[in-house]
Amino acid sequence: MQALLDVILPVFLVVGAGYVTVWNGLFSDGVVNGLMKYTQNFAIPALLFKAISGLDLGQSFDPALLLSFYTGSATCFFTGLLAARYLFKRDWEESVAIGFCCMFANSVMLGLALTERAYGTGALQANYAIVAVHSPFCYGLGITAMEIARAHARGVSLTTLPATVTKAMFRNALVLGILLGFAANLTGLSLPSVFSDAVNMIVQTALPMALFGLGGVLVRYEIRGDAKVIAFICAASLFLHPTVVWNMGKLMSLDVPAYRSAVLTAAMAPGVNVYIFASMYGKAQRVAATSVLVATTLSIITVWLWLGVMP
Repeated sequence: MQALLDVILPVFLVVGAGYVTVWNGLFSDGVVNGLMKYTQNFAIPALLFKAISGLDLGQSFDPALLLSFYTGSATCFFTGLLAARYLFKRDWEESVAIGFCCMFANSVMLGLALTERAYGTGALQANYAIVAVHSPFCYGLGITAMEIARAHARGVSLTTLPATVTKAMFRNALVLGILLGFAANLTGLSLPSVFSDAVNMIVQTALPMALFGLGGVLVRYEIRGDAKVIAFICAASLFLHPTVVWNMGKLMSLDVPAYRSAVLTAAMAPGVNVYIFASMYGKAQRVAATSVLVATTLSIITVWLWLGVMP
């Protein structure tokens, strides 16, 4: 119960404050859109740039950590894809979008915030390693699968697939922030203090504003239809993903801090990126939007349960 009060509720109270503010009409959709654009395109990429540029790459990028986490991600993607196709009888393109919903955990807005609340700032090294690979891995897999599905449906060649995936990846601000962070880290580049101080100021706003904005965005989503599919996505996101990572982490003998970060990040609800991905292709948008709302609400309890069994 103490973890619920001390770790989880403060984070979700910020999300709730954003929800209530927009629901009461104190902020318009335009304000929320601006807030989310700022956090997604500037503040969070700056956070990732700063974190990755200062990481000890040899120590933080533990192959066992990444294999443990992304085995869970891939398992959820293909489980969601196949269930959508053969259990829920969706077409292949919708099935890819549903698989993406099962795979893409909210690793930044919720994952970083909750891990920091639970274990302190010093526990975030493994989180940053996971986040550095998260968007490239998930978008790379999702876009590749979607383009294959579209090509199959339209009977067109796959020769343009690499260019399509690469172009989409380099339009993603999170990916650009990550790549710039790696570039700075590997070259030993250090920003002049005036620029470093400016980046630090932006970084300090990233998580609080992202959480508040997430609450504002959730107002737009309604719980309606596709109940079985949404329940499946919630089960995959909140239970299957962390369960796979839990067992992989044990098998790979992860140290306790990395193990906690991996399991807790895997236990996060789908992020708003699942709706962005669905909107990119015009597939399963209602399912994606509702899944974000329902799973984020349920995660208040499920994250508490995972924290309770963590070593």
